[in-house]
Amino acid sequence: MAALTISLGQYSGKGRKPSNQDFYGAYLPNDSLRVNKGIAIALADGISSSDVSREASEAAVGGFLSDYYATPATWTVKTSAQRVLQATNAWLYAQTRQSQYRYNLDRGYVCTLSAMVLKSTTAHLFHVGDSRIYQLSGNTLEVLTEDHRFWASREVSHLSRAMGASQHLELDYRAVSLSADDLFVLTTDGVYEWLTSAEMVTLIHAHWGDLDMAAKALVDAALENGSDDNLTVQIVRIDTLPEHHADELYAAMSVLPQPPELRAGSELDGYRIVRQLHASSRSHVYLTEDIASGDKVALKTLSTELSQDPASIERFVREEWIARRIDNEHVLKAPVQERPRHYLYTVLAYIEGQTLTQWMRDHPNAELASVRSIVEQIAKGLRAFHRLEMLHQDLRPDNVMIDHHGTVKLIDFGAAKVAGIAEAKNQDHVSEDILGTAQYTAPEYFLGEGGTPQADQYSLAVITYQMLTGTLPYGTDVAKTRTRAAQHKLAYQSVLSENRELPAWVDEVLKRALHPSPYNRYPALSEFVFELNSPSPGLLKRAQLPLLERDPVLFWKGVSLALAIIVIALLVR
Repeated sequence: MAALTISLGQYSGKGRKPSNQDFYGAYLPNDSLRVNKGIAIALADGISSSDVSREASEAAVGGFLSDYYATPATWTVKTSAQRVLQATNAWLYAQTRQSQYRYNLDRGYVCTLSAMVLKSTTAHLFHVGDSRIYQLSGNTLEVLTEDHRFWASREVSHLSRAMGASQHLELDYRAVSLSADDLFVLTTDGVYEWLTSAEMVTLIHAHWGDLDMAAKALVDAALENGSDDNLTVQIVRIDTLPEHHADELYAAMSVLPQPPELRAGSELDGYRIVRQLHASSRSHVYLTEDIASGDKVALKTLSTELSQDPASIERFVREEWIARRIDNEHVLKAPVQERPRHYLYTVLAYIEGQTLTQWMRDHPNAELASVRSIVEQIAKGLRAFHRLEMLHQDLRPDNVMIDHHGTVKLIDFGAAKVAGIAEAKNQDHVSEDILGTAQYTAPEYFLGEGGTPQADQYSLAVITYQMLTGTLPYGTDVAKTRTRAAQHKLAYQSVLSENRELPAWVDEVLKRALHPSPYNRYPALSEFVFELNSPSPGLLKRAQLPLLERDPVLFWKGVSLALAIIVIALLVR
């Protein structure tokens, strides 16, 4: 299976300066980490007015190359790199503020930075300052970054943006699609200001087979042309690119055969089947005992009908992968398994309790306080997903468990979207398949749009509405609306009724969270949960408005209905 491989050449020199304030580096991890996080290359250029800019450059590059790989595998490259660089920038700025240079930033811990992460078939570029990243295509050398330099006059200039120069880091980001034999050049101004593009292209082609020599040739040529600064060059050539489905998660388990038919008493890889817990067209779940430890776990197998479908296998395997990466009491966990697997199955924690579906049957007139408690716990689980750039995408009562202690846990992550995996597989397009359950799926999915945390918020709001009323806010109409115009016609049915006492503002909260447009819902899940417990003054005021002002459409519909009844009565009379 093809993988991402590169050739790398690097060279740096102090030139005519007494010391080298540039710093550069690259990290080429093993296959597994390379798939999840990619290959990272970076260089930084210290400013000549500072005696500590070498330390700044080393901290910027070293921190990026080490801390980037410590970020969650679920995060996208952009999120991971930006979080790391913002933290490094804050540290550099704090160092300056705590030093003798706090009133003269030009002498503090300041440097430029140009960094590149190669993941799957995309180059992710991050840049601040006046170092540069070029792309060479044939004989054309294109600058991919913008110089952040302010010119006070033709001779005098200074950096307008840099690492450590400000408490807030304004970072440029750009994504570039990769092809085999693409070549990128990262360089400081001590090189590019003293060479023409034609000279750089000629020297690179002359040393195509030895990129270290090519980098040195660029530095030597700039020196010969009169460069009076430090000089650093990194050259990256793309040799091979991964196949579309080069995913270690899928590849590691997709080759395993289906397990034999399982019954009570059957043994499989050190597990003993106790009984079947659940069976559907997608999977079978068994209560299982770990023979060595005696622990109870849930063992899940894929249905025979889906066992030959690569997409189904991948979603099936991903559930355990996700469960290992979320540490939250409201999300199903996966126990550590050190024994080798000989069959395709997943092992998850066993929860003794009931589904939310069963709970609603037992509590047809649930108290608002009980509903709030369950909603708050579900929201905590969802926020654990969102913090790791994941969406559940199949939140429904059957996928919520309540254990014997009353703790709510999210289960079934087969439909979950993991931004980092989607990025590694180059899945920027939106799938036409609706993986969630239609009644609880946000309307935007039916328009072919990608999901956001507001989509999970919508699903949670549907569940909240159902716990309070026993019905769905739009019935089954949402799945039938495949255009924006049709969705705008969706009529929200008020949660208020004569049969139950609920504060009017609760209806306003649900109406907003259930809006057909994700942009009109709450910006954050925490806001939805907060207002469900503690309404804002504006919400209270709106809830107390007359129906004509609060919902004119509903008011006039009621008036029209009343008039129609009167007319019919008069005609009958």
